[in-house]
Amino acid sequence: MPERFPHATFARIALAVLAFGTIPLAFWASFAPRQFYDDFPGAGRTWVSVDGPYNEHLVRDVGALSLALLIVAVFAFVTLSVPLLRATAAAFLANGVLHVGYHLRHLDLYDTADQIASISGLILVPVVAAVLLGATMRPSATRSSPSSTSASTVPTAPS
Repeated sequence: MPERFPHATFARIALAVLAFGTIPLAFWASFAPRQFYDDFPGAGRTWVSVDGPYNEHLVRDVGALSLALLIVAVFAFVTLSVPLLRATAAAFLANGVLHVGYHLRHLDLYDTADQIASISGLILVPVVAAVLLGATMRPSATRSSPSSTSASTVPTAPS
């Protein structure tokens, strides 16, 4: 059985931040791709449609991949498995860094308020993911368990 992360509250807060930010994107882009393209992020703002022509396949793929990240985050939230926490954090970190990088190179598409709003929201993902990943890499991230006893410390019967 995989070792559980001993800092459950910390891990669950970090995963909740990552998951809750993914929920609107995952479901909206997956199940209403044209509306997502035309209206994201909502409240009269449009961040997707200003960046090229509509492509249903691409928007649904973004939604589906976001939904997959969300599902993995939920499993990590429930199990607190250290390897799963690491994989989840690494996946959100990779996605977040690349996403922020794209938007930093294309700020000219947005007015100043949208530039600030989009980058401020986007930067949270890789920061939280990096902190979570770093926390799971610390020696205190795992507990000893009976299954982790090495063979060299297990007494053997004399031959």
